[in-house]
Amino acid sequence: QVQLVESGGGLVQAGGSLRLSCAASGSIFSISDMGWYRQAPGNQRELVAAITRAGRTNYPEHVKGRFTISRDNAKNTVWLQMNSLKPEDTAVYYCFVVARKDYWGQGIQVTVSS
Repeated sequence: QVQLVESGGGLVQAGGSLRLSCAASGSIFSISDMGWYRQAPGNQRELVAAITRAGRTNYPEHVKGRFTISRDNAKNTVWLQMNSLKPEDTAVYYCFVVARKDYWGQGIQVTVSS
């Protein structure tokens, strides 16, 4: 069994910053990709950022230059630094880990006020 524990969400004003973290524990053989998706009410879940074990990153255009993903392979932890936040970034953010199968966190709320 694999557990993902997310932290760092909350309420922030537009232009502010938040840093999300996600720590994986349990019966993890080897983690390949890690990252974050988000889902706003009425919208589909969308990719926010992903990072391979080797450190290659992938961002959609609407967060490039504002969000930065990083990871510590020894600690099975991934972070998402979010700067210049906009109200449209408001969503529930979900951590994911690929370790022979996909694992998801429980989700953490990020609210950006205008």
